[in-house]
Amino acid sequence: MDKKAILVLADGSVHQGYAFGGLGDAIGEVVFCTSMVGYQEMLTDPSYAGQILIPTYPLIGNYGINEQDIESSKIRVSGFVVREQCLQPSHYLNKETLHQYLKRNNTSGIYGLDTRAITRRLRLHGVMMGIITSDKTPKQAQAELKKAPDYGSIDFVKKVTTKSSYKWKTTKPAAVYHVVALDCGLKYNIIRILNGLGCDVTVVPCTTPAKEVLALKPDGILLSPGPGDPELLDYIVENIKQYIDKKPVMGICLGNQLIARAFGGRNYKLKFGHRGGNHPVRELATGRVYITAQNHGYAVDAATLKDGLEVTHINLNDGTVEGLRHKELPIFAIQYHSESSPGPWDSTYLFDRFMAMIKKSKEKKS
Repeated sequence: MDKKAILVLADGSVHQGYAFGGLGDAIGEVVFCTSMVGYQEMLTDPSYAGQILIPTYPLIGNYGINEQDIESSKIRVSGFVVREQCLQPSHYLNKETLHQYLKRNNTSGIYGLDTRAITRRLRLHGVMMGIITSDKTPKQAQAELKKAPDYGSIDFVKKVTTKSSYKWKTTKPAAVYHVVALDCGLKYNIIRILNGLGCDVTVVPCTTPAKEVLALKPDGILLSPGPGDPELLDYIVENIKQYIDKKPVMGICLGNQLIARAFGGRNYKLKFGHRGGNHPVRELATGRVYITAQNHGYAVDAATLKDGLEVTHINLNDGTVEGLRHKELPIFAIQYHSESSPGPWDSTYLFDRFMAMIKKSKEKKS
């Protein structure tokens, strides 16, 4: 018989369901994602660190778990909330069920809830802290939740970054450029795409001093996505300031927010964030609209931008900043995920733009 479990939110609401995966308590900021596929990529996306994730799509696990669709070394979410888990997945790459995957990684899940009703609650009141538990009463769960630190007070980037530098060398096509990727929560597909474009990639920890980054003699620097509040990351911003005018730089998601901060801008927390593979973004220069993959809870405050930065993309749902570029320096960034995983591939052209920027910079120096 399935073990009963509850999801308790900080507003006091209690949502009853059944436990699956790991059976320990899970505490985190409760967020929702509107992607209809890609639960394995979501689970392993470092940008979900410290969060309990709710997919709005009701049936999860129907194609199982494979060895290819991972975006980091392990599951990153604190907990997983689904309407229905599939016990008999069907896919030729399938190796195990979602339940087995969560259990093997000691990640707590809960199913059998009305996930869309919870999503409506989060949209109305904003994201909030929550707890999944199978052995506590609602009152005990609330007491435990009140003792937990708030999501926005924790530097999750230091929790997910690589412990040491490593190289990811391309073999086909032959390497043309060397890119250093600052790992603030790097997804593997970013490296795969750069690899496919002929780049050797050196991944470095988020704490790497600027002089060490430059000593690697990169042709370009990529600032990766990542979790948490960018206003906590002064130590990264100070390093970025030291090389942002020396090499071509591309920022993705958190990287966008860090570039804004390096030039004096500020960020703010969104009510319920942007998470999913169906967010419309307009490129201001062309007027073209792209359907994008997103996963962030913070946004750049356009009114604070200065020192040559300008907005290049906006979100058509709420008008928030979705891209930046510098008017003089070879720097650009986007708030969404150009690497997809999961989501549409509409924006992979931005990596070609990064390559063109690197090529132009090298030609100027030669």
